[in-house]
Formats: sequence, C-alpha cells, structure tokens
Amino acid sequence: MRNALRGFLALVLIVSIGAAVVDRFNTGDGSASPAPAASAPALPSPFKVIEAADENATAAIQEVIQRSNDEQVQAIAARDSSIMQDTVTNDHYQELVQINQDLLNNNVSSISLVRLDWGDIAVNGANATAVTIETWRTTYGDGTTEQSRDQNNYTLVQDNGAWKIQSDDHPGNSPSSAQAPAPRSPFPVIPGVPNDQNSSHNWSGYAATGGRYTAVSGTWTVPAFSPDGSFGIDAAWVGVGGVRSRDLIQAGTEQTVSGNGSTQYEAWVELLPRSSRPVSLNVHPGDSVTVSISEQSPNNWLIQFTNNTTGQAYQETQQYTSSHSSVEWVEEAPSAGRGGVLPLSNFGTIDFSNGSAAKDGRTVTIAGAGANPITMLGAGDQPLAVPSALSADGSSFTVARTEAPAMQAGSGQRFPGRRRGD
Repeated sequence: MRNALRGFLALVLIVSIGAAVVDRFNTGDGSASPAPAASAPALPSPFKVIEAADENATAAIQEVIQRSNDEQVQAIAARDSSIMQDTVTNDHYQELVQINQDLLNNNVSSISLVRLDWGDIAVNGANATAVTIETWRTTYGDGTTEQSRDQNNYTLVQDNGAWKIQSDDHPGNSPSSAQAPAPRSPFPVIPGVPNDQNSSHNWSGYAATGGRYTAVSGTWTVPAFSPDGSFGIDAAWVGVGGVRSRDLIQAGTEQTVSGNGSTQYEAWVELLPRSSRPVSLNVHPGDSVTVSISEQSPNNWLIQFTNNTTGQAYQETQQYTSSHSSVEWVEEAPSAGRGGVLPLSNFGTIDFSNGSAAKDGRTVTIAGAGANPITMLGAGDQPLAVPSALSADGSSFTVARTEAPAMQAGSGQRFPGRRRGD
C-alpha cells in the first residue's frame, strides 16, 4: 500500500504543489502490468519464488492484498475510506483513514496501481508475511502525475477465518506501516556535499551526536506571514534521534501559506515511523512556544508544549523505543514523501532560545551537547536557511531565510520520512 506523511501538512489549497509526491500507499486497480517508468528507482532483486506450505492460503493472501489495493483506489475516488474496512485490521484501518485524508488534502485526485509483482509469501498458522513490488501512479488536481515503485513487506493475521492486513512496511524507506505527506525527517546526505552534517536540503539549525540523549527542550517565536504571500511551508521543532538513525521523536509547530489568501498554524507530534498529527494547542503568529521531550523511564516519553504568550499548555506521554543517538533544534522545509522537499516559506528570521538537552545523564546547553550548525540548501545548492552562531551562553540562535529560491515541490533528495511524507 502507499504511504502518506503527516495529516497536518495537508491543505486543500495546496494546488501549486501538484508535482509533490505523497509517499507509498497500497491501493490498486488490479490492472495489467505495463513496464514501470524508466526513471523508477531500482529495487532489491531478484525475488524468490513464492514459498508457502499452503497454496490455498497463498492464493487467499494474494487476493486480500490485491483487493485492499483496489479498495484504496476506490476510497480515494469516492472520498470514502470505509470501503477498505473488510481487508485490514482495525488499527491499520485507522492509519489508512489518515493517509487517505492526507492525500486528498494535498490535492491528490486519484491513484492507480500500475504494476504488482509478488515475492515471498510465508504462512505460520494464523500469521503470514508477504512481499510485493508495487508501482503506483498518483494524479493531482492540476493534472500532473507522479509514479513510484517500492517494495512492500506485508504482515497479515487471520480474523474470523479471513486474512487481514495488519501492517505494511517499506524497507527501502522508513519501517512504517503507513505514511503520508508532512515535514520532518532525518536529514539527507546531499550529493556533492561532504557528509559532515553541516548541510541539508530540508534542515537548518543545530544537531548533536556522540552521546546518549534522553531529553531536549527549546523555545521559539512562531513566524508571521502575509496571507497573500506565495505558497510555502516551514516547521520548527525539537527532537531526539534521527541524525544517523531511522528513529525520531519530535514535536513542534508548522506554518503554511496557501498562496490563495490563507495561512495555517498548528502544533504537532511525530514518532517515526508513525504519522505526525496535530495536538490540542492553539498557536498564532508571534506566539512564543516552548516544547520539551524527555524520557521519564525506559521507552516512556513525556512531550510538553507551552504557549508562553497565551498561557495554554498541552502534554502527553508516549511509549517509544529510541536510539538516544542525537538531539536537534531545527527549522525545516517539510517534505512530501519521495516527492522531495516542499517550497520553504519566506519566514524571515526565527529565534530559538533556552535550548537544552540531557546528555549522558546531565543537563547541557546546545553548545554543551556539542551541537553542530546545519545550513539548509535550496535550488542550485544555494544557502536557503542559515543558522547563526550560538549565543554567549550556548543556548540560543536564529535561523535566517535567504533570498535564494526554494526547492520546488517534487525536487530534492528523497529520504526517510514521517507519515507526512515518506
């Protein structure tokens, strides 16, 4: 199935990003198998011959995966995800509901399964796994299309005698069961740029590695935009993990200028590879917001938001397995899955302050964590968003938007992402 990256990135008004690809999701029209586009990425090969002790079970598993793909195609066309309930578990269905909504919000008009190739199928009692290679075509409201080809690792279970899909992982991207368009992801290596973690096509700010990190905190001011500005989007956040790992727990705010006379502001939480989602905290341009993430006990994380301007607060706890390998204070150009980086808004300058982290059991500043600056590169690898030096106390910095043109939707390297955009 196809993925989609965060729900809150979605804006119905994003008609100007037709080329932006929404990540993998499984939907299919069951059509014949024309050869994939020449530009389709290479995939692991060769696939083994299907191996299953029970040929009837194999056939039933193939049928439910094909039918589920067909149903997602229908669900997008009909704007009704309930069509998919009979082929997936309840938990996976809820993920797919969010994915479908994200796709529709991002101006996707239709999807189609161009090709489906089968790999191994293994049955173990009431559990099964299946591998496919799927080529998907996404059509946007402006008539543009995107095509992607990916490996899908399905997990299935028997429910009242029928096979149902429990999860759908994409090993070449992020190990998630469902993902959609959104911002935040581990920053990519840029071709031609030394892998010194000082440049990115989607991150600007500071990141630290080389320790065990169990907490991070930061404060920033939500930027203001003119509603009649051109389309753009940005996200400010703090996080743990993600620099050299696929795990990332992050929380922050996102600002979107539609290009059609409206703006949107929201606060969100994301735990890769799960989809990011908005939280119940109102944010407005000019608000000072503090966000902290801290591990209270092994794999038990407290995520806290405070709108310092309005006094409103929000918190939640989450179970999450982290590598504890890095911490970040980031201003990001959100991505649209394998479609690449979305145009970064003209946010001017955003101020980060009171940055801290827990490194190897003690509280340190950004400087004390050994964090390095990251410059975001735009079109032509020109500096697009540039962090300042750290303040004298090592806890504050600014990120300034340059006049360089942003990456166009659908351009830029494709990299592991969240549900918003893997």
